[in-house]
Amino acid sequence: MATYLLEIGLEDMPAHVVTPSVNQFAQKASQFLKDNHLDFDQIKTYSTPRRLTIEVQGLAAKQADTEEDVKGPAKKIAQDAAGNWSKAAIGFTRGQGMTVDDIQFRELKGVEYVYLHKQTAGKPAAAILPGLIDVVKGLTFPTRMKWGSYDFEYIRPIHWLVSLLDDQIIPMQLLDVQAGRRTQGHRFLGHAVDLKQASDYVEALRSEKVLVDAHERKELIRTQIAQIAADQGWHIDLDADLLEEVNNLVEWPTAFAGRFDEKYLAIPEAVLITSMKDNQRYFYARDQAGKLVNAFIGVRNGNAEHLENVIAGNVKVLTARLEDAAFFYAEDQKKTIAQFVERLKTVSFHDKIGSMAEKMARVGTIAGLLADAVGLDDKAKAKLLRAAAIYKFDLVSAMVGEFAELQGVMGEVYANLAGEDPAVAQAIREHYEPISADGALPESTIGTLLAIADKLDSVMSFFAVDLIPTGSNDPYALRRGAYGIVRMVAAHHWGFNVMALQQQIVAALGQQGQLAGLDWEKHQGAVADFFRDRVAQLLGTGKIRHDILDAVQNAPTVDVEAMIDAAKILTAHQDDADFKLTMEALGRVVRIADKDPQHVAVDAALFENSTEKALHDAVAAVKTRFNSQPSEANYQALRGLTPVITDYFTETMIMADDQAVRTNRMAELTGLAALIHQFGDVTAVIVK
Repeated sequence: MATYLLEIGLEDMPAHVVTPSVNQFAQKASQFLKDNHLDFDQIKTYSTPRRLTIEVQGLAAKQADTEEDVKGPAKKIAQDAAGNWSKAAIGFTRGQGMTVDDIQFRELKGVEYVYLHKQTAGKPAAAILPGLIDVVKGLTFPTRMKWGSYDFEYIRPIHWLVSLLDDQIIPMQLLDVQAGRRTQGHRFLGHAVDLKQASDYVEALRSEKVLVDAHERKELIRTQIAQIAADQGWHIDLDADLLEEVNNLVEWPTAFAGRFDEKYLAIPEAVLITSMKDNQRYFYARDQAGKLVNAFIGVRNGNAEHLENVIAGNVKVLTARLEDAAFFYAEDQKKTIAQFVERLKTVSFHDKIGSMAEKMARVGTIAGLLADAVGLDDKAKAKLLRAAAIYKFDLVSAMVGEFAELQGVMGEVYANLAGEDPAVAQAIREHYEPISADGALPESTIGTLLAIADKLDSVMSFFAVDLIPTGSNDPYALRRGAYGIVRMVAAHHWGFNVMALQQQIVAALGQQGQLAGLDWEKHQGAVADFFRDRVAQLLGTGKIRHDILDAVQNAPTVDVEAMIDAAKILTAHQDDADFKLTMEALGRVVRIADKDPQHVAVDAALFENSTEKALHDAVAAVKTRFNSQPSEANYQALRGLTPVITDYFTETMIMADDQAVRTNRMAELTGLAALIHQFGDVTAVIVK
């Protein structure tokens, strides 16, 4: 068994690209080897900012020999009556690299066919591996660039390739770079090194001050930081994302501690942390009581020599940022929230929609409707409306102008300084949440309602001006916003009927004169379908069958919580012994009723058999105790109708010749279908 090494040497890549790219490299290389029938034990990955590497361990010396029987044309097509071979037979054998002398006849379902028994000797690994250059070329990246006079695009320019099967160079070339055995050590501390064999890779580069094992490098950083923290008596919040980023910025890590002037601790903690963590990639420190201290830990891409100069330089850079932050913080406190809000009248939300102040006014109206819908008390509603009236004010602050990532955070800080209710201040920060598909949700009810109102306004506003996401094009992140709404509604178990809510919002905005000439009614159906897809997205993350997902997604009414509850209830019963009978009975009702729904009162005088009365009475009884939202009780009530429905269809011809009788029967089924539709389109549920 052999070891094969393939290294792509590049200019420094962005840190966030390194890990997913090397994992993609390994995955595609693995698939290549499997497709080419080259057995191997495992693929190890190595990566730094300057290299993506795979090491295939336990690689077979050659492809496995294969045998297969290949079926060709029928005998009557392959041979004429005299036994002469046809062009079809000759072409078939030639295409398989064989001759007509190799043909065998076998019978299949009473018909004789041509068969060839092919034995293929496996090729040596060395003959297959050069094809991995296509894997190298085929890696995908979030951003790409060209260099020189080439049209080829990649994450960064490629400077070297190492391709070794044990001690043998496997030739391959990309642009003007030919693969060999030479790799590059640390940019400043190491030198180029020629590998004698593939298995020398890790240790050879270690001697040139490069730790290619990302896991080893990360553990070293973790250990170094822990040692500094222990020596200083600090507690370090070892943020996993920051650690991953720092790890992918260095090849030979050396952690160091620095201190900044204690006076900057007067700046809000969020600003200090952002300056250190987000801007400078430092780990911030706290004392044992949890209080932020005027210190940080950074990681150098190098050794400990002249570390004092490195520390001094980093302190200087951080101090400059903190000095700016202190100035902006002081300047912002000279203005009132009302002054900031006034300035929002001149800030555009979008040139087709209006100003940020107009958006806040609409959000206030929407928030009020949501507050009433969820039963918020008067005090809480007043806090929500106050938050909605000011929640974007920090966008025009000097601090957010410099540190955009602090929007909402500074709003909370400044609102608290101005004496606003803490719940209002918290909602200002929380309204941005969730900031990603799986991001944290707002903790407070007021913050959640403000977040929903803000995101719902954005979705409806952009749809109103025909800026609707298409395909992968979603420049205003409307999918993320709508998905956030769905997650928040689901977390709080609130009813959220999208069509009804839109109509209420449009009516309320019209009364307030806040429609600003926009056609808010034009795309209400499209907005509802947009939320259907987001509910399906949420349910798709759980263990919901695709057919049940289709059923609830096609519910006549887009009520987020109802769709989620329906999916969960159907899933809970999908393995019941009578689930098939229940779905078939309910599905038959829906299938017939939806073709010609009749919304008229059912006339018992038109009943012609006992099963009609039995169904009518049973449905009437179910209606008296049927909950407005999908529930276990509702499912059991419908489930209990199964034998009654079965008897009804056995004894009753729906399409009676008498038009009055036919309409009466369709009206009966229409009323029952309305109850069944609470669980979506049950005809989509697959039962076996």
